[in-house]
Amino acid sequence: MALRATRQALAAGVIATLVLLCACDRDGGKAAAGKDGRTAQRRADGTVTVSGDDAIAERLTWRSPKIVLADADIPAARKRAAAALAEGRLYEDADAAIPLYLALQAHDPEDAKAKAGLTRALARLATAGKDALAASGEDAEALRRAHAVGAVMRSIGIEQVAGGAEHLVQLDRADRLWELNEAGEQALADGRLGETGEGALPLFQQALALEPGQPRASQGVAAVESGLIRRAEEAADTGDFDAAKAWLAKAGAVRPGIGTLDVGRERVEAIRRARIARLRDEGMTLLLQPNLPNHLPLARQRLAEILRIAAPGDPQAAELRNRIDLATHYGLQRPGQRFTDALTGGGRGPQMVVVPHGGFRMGARDAEPDASGSERPSRYVRFDRGFAIGRTEVTVGEFRRFVQAGEYRPRALRRGHSMVYDERGGNFVHRSGVDWRHDYVGRLAADDMPVLHVSAKDAEAYANWLSETSRQRYRLPSEAEFEYALRAGAPGRYPWGDRPPARGTGNLTGGGDRSPTGRSWGNAFVGYVDGYWGPAPVARFRANAFDVHDLEGNVREWVADCWHDGYRRAPTKGEAWVNPGCRTRVVRGGAWSNAPAQTRAAWRSQAEADATNALTGFRVVREL
Repeated sequence: MALRATRQALAAGVIATLVLLCACDRDGGKAAAGKDGRTAQRRADGTVTVSGDDAIAERLTWRSPKIVLADADIPAARKRAAAALAEGRLYEDADAAIPLYLALQAHDPEDAKAKAGLTRALARLATAGKDALAASGEDAEALRRAHAVGAVMRSIGIEQVAGGAEHLVQLDRADRLWELNEAGEQALADGRLGETGEGALPLFQQALALEPGQPRASQGVAAVESGLIRRAEEAADTGDFDAAKAWLAKAGAVRPGIGTLDVGRERVEAIRRARIARLRDEGMTLLLQPNLPNHLPLARQRLAEILRIAAPGDPQAAELRNRIDLATHYGLQRPGQRFTDALTGGGRGPQMVVVPHGGFRMGARDAEPDASGSERPSRYVRFDRGFAIGRTEVTVGEFRRFVQAGEYRPRALRRGHSMVYDERGGNFVHRSGVDWRHDYVGRLAADDMPVLHVSAKDAEAYANWLSETSRQRYRLPSEAEFEYALRAGAPGRYPWGDRPPARGTGNLTGGGDRSPTGRSWGNAFVGYVDGYWGPAPVARFRANAFDVHDLEGNVREWVADCWHDGYRRAPTKGEAWVNPGCRTRVVRGGAWSNAPAQTRAAWRSQAEADATNALTGFRVVREL
């Protein structure tokens, strides 16, 4: 809004009107200076020009044009004056009503008709002035007309016009209102809202003090409020919601109780919600990119920003925090989640289950019956990150895919024999022609049986193949991971607790089990029957609390650790304890022929890394 131009145009309009109306001054054409510094110069044609500052000229004078009437001119002059009055042309030129009635009175001071006509004209002038003042607050042309009317009233004599003195008082007030509003609008355009005491707001408030409810000033105050709300929104757009709150508070003090502020608050809140949603989405996207460097710290930065601007308990903050915790400990999985990985060339890997992160006391407790020194000292092991472990031992069918796809020759196949169970003697013997394809007695095994007759190196070769074909990180479990998954939160002597096993616990040495020829175990869980003499197909018994099958029985399993005679100086973060080039490895877990003492949760044994037999299989771990 060109406020300076508006002011200049207003003053120019007033001056131009009065220039047309003014007649010769009494001083014979000499320049006259007013108290405000403006000067008026009379010209030969009887008009007056005004110079000086560009403020609205309250004290400009009007002089009636010189009209000389002869007796013969009177009838026509009367008609011209009446017509001008009817048309509302009151003072503009020599054909206007007031100049004509003044000329008629000058010709005959006793002319009653002229006197009555002038009275009517002056009443119309007063009405015109009142109408102009009523519209002058927002209409520059109306204020110009009000000034012109005031000039006419002063020239004729304000006592001659009903309400003339009041018109001049209201005219001064209208000028002041215009100046205040104009200055306020300029300050508003310059961004000086006045919330600190200088600028648009106090100017509009002064205008309202002059005229409560004045529309232009009221609109200006509303514009200040809108400007403050807009600043609140701009601050919110940059994420500075403390500043947004402060701007809203300033806006609320402008027009207390007006519903506009509620709309502003809702806009700021909408910006807050949108920003929180965007930050949440960015955080979630980062969590889906585990290969992106620093993806977790970047996601935490998004969470920190949400927590800074969100209300306590915000659900999107809680969701992102939970997802970050999951990603920190489990990658893209969740604890308890089952999954399989797709393999290149078709098919899928073994079914895995995500083990929750946490900690446990590993090894045998003090004075635990049947414990050996190799199981001590017990120590606390903590996993800061979860891992996925095979829900079952690797099966013959799963191992076959590996052998066929990689043309790998397992140890027993290359050596030409392995150790099997001899039913007749009730012990284990070497038998030629037995390899990973065979069961515990040397017969061909079904695909759902746990693979036997594999060495620790065979098991590691399978895990490496899985890693290559799935593009994930597979390996043998560490001894700590195995015992953690085996105990599944239970601290007792056995994986299921301290009491004898309940029915369906697993494939253990039960006192009620019988071999095909009627043999029974000499050292077994009294009264327990599982229905198998030898390994069972995987997952025939119930899973433990971590949803893992057969850790407590069925077959012993290779782990990644080298054998050490005890846990002194062992790792405490769950990683495998490995010495480069070691030949003796650790086997863990109960088996179909293990005595109860060898089914304890802390039990561990050693075996040569190349050994193969009918007791030992393996399962894999996948890093998350």
